[in-house]
Amino acid sequence: MSEFYEIAYAAASNRLCFFTGTGFSKAVSDNQAPSWQGLLEKVCDLTENTEEIKKSLFPLSGVPPLSLEEAAQSVSLELLKLDKNIHNEIAKIIKNIVLDGDNSDIIDFLSKKSFRVITTNYDKLVQELIGEQECHTITPGLPIPRSLAQAKVYHVHGSVDSPENMVVTSDDYFKFINSESYFSRKLSTTLHENTIVILGYSLGDTNLKAIISDYKGFSRNHVIGSNIFLVSRSTVSQHVKDYYSHCYGIRVLDDTDVHTFFKTLNTYMPEAENYSAQSISNINNVIFRNYSYQDTYLNSENSFFDIISSIAAIGLSIDDSRVVTALGNVIKSKKSLTKISGAWEQYTHLANWLIYLASILELKGTTLETIYLDATHESMTTMSRSLTFGYSWQAYKAWNRRWSSIIASNRVLIKNYILKTTTDLDALSIVNRT
Repeated sequence: MSEFYEIAYAAASNRLCFFTGTGFSKAVSDNQAPSWQGLLEKVCDLTENTEEIKKSLFPLSGVPPLSLEEAAQSVSLELLKLDKNIHNEIAKIIKNIVLDGDNSDIIDFLSKKSFRVITTNYDKLVQELIGEQECHTITPGLPIPRSLAQAKVYHVHGSVDSPENMVVTSDDYFKFINSESYFSRKLSTTLHENTIVILGYSLGDTNLKAIISDYKGFSRNHVIGSNIFLVSRSTVSQHVKDYYSHCYGIRVLDDTDVHTFFKTLNTYMPEAENYSAQSISNINNVIFRNYSYQDTYLNSENSFFDIISSIAAIGLSIDDSRVVTALGNVIKSKKSLTKISGAWEQYTHLANWLIYLASILELKGTTLETIYLDATHESMTTMSRSLTFGYSWQAYKAWNRRWSSIIASNRVLIKNYILKTTTDLDALSIVNRT
């Protein structure tokens, strides 16, 4: 089960939102876009005591005396002595940044699909990638467009279109965090209604952390799966992944830069678009009319994700008794498909389904817990790390490869159950890695 397929499915269902930070602008401008500190250092060049200010605010060694927004406030005070405004000066710098490098895969996606973008960037590079005639820009201080558009871009920290409303200094951040604005409400709503992909952003903003954390509590209480992905160009340790998952409900896609992300996503779009159109109708028939999925459909590995996504799309909790019954029947049918002679791929599918479910939903205490653990026992005791007749080597590889992607609390839950119910050495070799 690929996370990219999940994201592609969200795009095909018009439920995808990108959350972009400085790293995204750097990627699509071939590193022309400065970091936040780099931007402030450029503004320092406009002050009277440039080198002295830089050394005091951004020392080459040791811990800086001020946070970046506090440093911006300090630079702002220095500029005021010269009758200059930090917001206007930053806007001038940002306006000179242009798209550069090979952005064809990004353009291929953004120019053809419907989605939303929430950005803390001041630039309008994403609008250029989409095509300005195809999107609406929503910026503090400017009228909100009311017509339909393929894409909507929300500049929660302001944009170069309205410099005076950009969130730059500590005063600006204080006002932003403590105001119940259209943008803070919209951000919270978007997190609840969409699959979120964070690109070029490190979760350094306290206000945004608070909003995501609030959503995590909502998703746990309503037994819905995690729908937030953080794309990281560097490797992220398992400890950090567990932290993001536990505190913010975030799944991490590491070793993936922005261009690679879109190139890969594009390859999954045709299949996702093919399945999404029918999946809502199917889940309504199964949940409300007691229909059953056909084995020909469940033969496909991606069918399980279609089912989980369609459940969320019609607004039902995975813990709903009707949903539990449906998922129990689906897993039972998949287990039956593993019994067909020569159907070895079904063992791998079942393993991947169980891994996927445990990577998006905290299972302990839900009515799905018993069904899940029974199926996991079945999967783990019919796999083998060696080529043993009658056991699935590929299922073992799936559990072994993706064990770390499972939510930490679920790894403990599975381990405790397996330790109690089997002495199978291959199963124990997986769970004892917790």
